[in-house]
Amino acid sequence: MNKKSIEETVTDIVNNIIKSTDYELVDVEYVKEGPFKYLKVYINKEEGITVDDCADISRALNKKLDDIDFIKEQYFLEVSSPGVERPLKTEADFAKNLDKLVEVKFYKPIDGKKMVTGILLEKTETAVVINAENEKISIDLKDISKINRAIEDF
Repeated sequence: MNKKSIEETVTDIVNNIIKSTDYELVDVEYVKEGPFKYLKVYINKEEGITVDDCADISRALNKKLDDIDFIKEQYFLEVSSPGVERPLKTEADFAKNLDKLVEVKFYKPIDGKKMVTGILLEKTETAVVINAENEKISIDLKDISKINRAIEDF
């Protein structure tokens, strides 16, 4: 089974596990780090995620994954919070982060820059608009490798 299929199947399983709870599934990644494979599941809820929340979802997911046994290679399961600086992926992520400071990284330099930081003003079907250094900048989604919340330096 390929990476995309594994991630899609696990997404469906997690969504079934959490459907009647206040958890939200943020992301699922199946990645290789060094010699090991990791199945990473990121969850969140309005009041934040605790270690116990991660353990509860991990136990439920691990049992289901053992029952259906569709990932044939050895892997480590990690369930965690996406963190404050998590990537924005869904429409809900973008909506929640309007008027917040974001960091936008590009696949290749645009105007000599590999990234830009600014306030997220808008997200359309094809672009985001941010205010960076008092200038409105429209950036095509196809040019963005990653966009995430940024923490302001004090």
